[in-house]
Amino acid sequence: MNSTEIDWVQRARDLAPTIREAADRTEEEGQVPLDIMNAMHEAQLFRASLPRSIGGGEASPLELMEVCEIVAQQDASTAWCLGQALGCNWSAAYTAPVVAHEMFDPPDSVLAWGPPDPHSKAIRVDGGYRVTGHWRFGSGSRNATWVGGHSMVYEDENTRATDENGRPVLRTMLMRKSDIKPIDTWQVLGLRGTGSDDYEANDYFVPEGFTTWRDYQPDRHEFGPLYSIPLLTIYGMLFSSLALGIARTTLDDFIELAKVKRPHGGAPLAENAVIQSGVATSNAQLLSSRIFLRDVVSEHWGVLSANETPSLDLRARLRLAITWSMNQAREAVNFAFQAAGTNAIFEENPFERRFRDIHTVSAQGQSHVSNYEPVGMAFLGMTPPPGRV
Repeated sequence: MNSTEIDWVQRARDLAPTIREAADRTEEEGQVPLDIMNAMHEAQLFRASLPRSIGGGEASPLELMEVCEIVAQQDASTAWCLGQALGCNWSAAYTAPVVAHEMFDPPDSVLAWGPPDPHSKAIRVDGGYRVTGHWRFGSGSRNATWVGGHSMVYEDENTRATDENGRPVLRTMLMRKSDIKPIDTWQVLGLRGTGSDDYEANDYFVPEGFTTWRDYQPDRHEFGPLYSIPLLTIYGMLFSSLALGIARTTLDDFIELAKVKRPHGGAPLAENAVIQSGVATSNAQLLSSRIFLRDVVSEHWGVLSANETPSLDLRARLRLAITWSMNQAREAVNFAFQAAGTNAIFEENPFERRFRDIHTVSAQGQSHVSNYEPVGMAFLGMTPPPGRV
């Protein structure tokens, strides 16, 4: 694959009708259907963020964001699984090439993981770790070939490992999906097609080479600017674009509804001044948020591409753009859902699932209002806690 010549955005556009047509099946099956996964693998979308050295795309963040946005306009669950996997691909830059090749050479390879679990224990043994753990929110794990378990490292059964500053050591255990027990817990409001199950391991041996930790520079093997983006930051970029994609298509569909819906046989909704104002302000929310987000990401990417370190102010603006755009997307969907009236509550119409999906997306930490606190601290000349911006 000559990844530098691939138009990833066009590949997503080409698949858009197929993904949209399968949206009902995706929700009903609780996972992206196999034929859709095969089509996405054929387009190599899951490889777009892998290093070029192992046959990946190593696409720019703006390309990855637009791919997720386009897919989210068709189906949020499919986009969420794709976005999660694109972030998980960072592990290929933070493991040895031989490990990355073993994991990601198969054309259907997908790595899935959830957040760290403080009770999961990886005990150091000769050549690696014996890990026992239970992890949640394994988005896309039903179609994954590998799973990751973020675990606390122990020197022995009772002694927790610490670094030179006395902080607990965590490592991500990279495990074959076929060896790990899935637990069906995904009965939820929205993003039902992500199959974000729990999963667990019991005294499972993981070789040292198949472990890593996010942004840990001693683990790093790929030094392109893409992998200088912190893992949680790239997830923020992808998830905020995904939220904007959900909102864009929801608002567009409402506009079409407003042209033909005549409440009580009267004038179309589109002639109502309140609706006109709401459509205008909702568009302002989405358009301005998207421009803000892409502008800051572009600036951030330029700094990294010049092999420079983003300033605190730039990192704060990026965090603000991510959280703000996700919240504005939710508000735009709320308007469309309410303004659509009873049309919005029927499964046959496109509103109720997107309403559920955007509110489930909003439950993820990237959109939480607490993210504004460290941003405000930075703007006021204070030093936010480590890792908050």
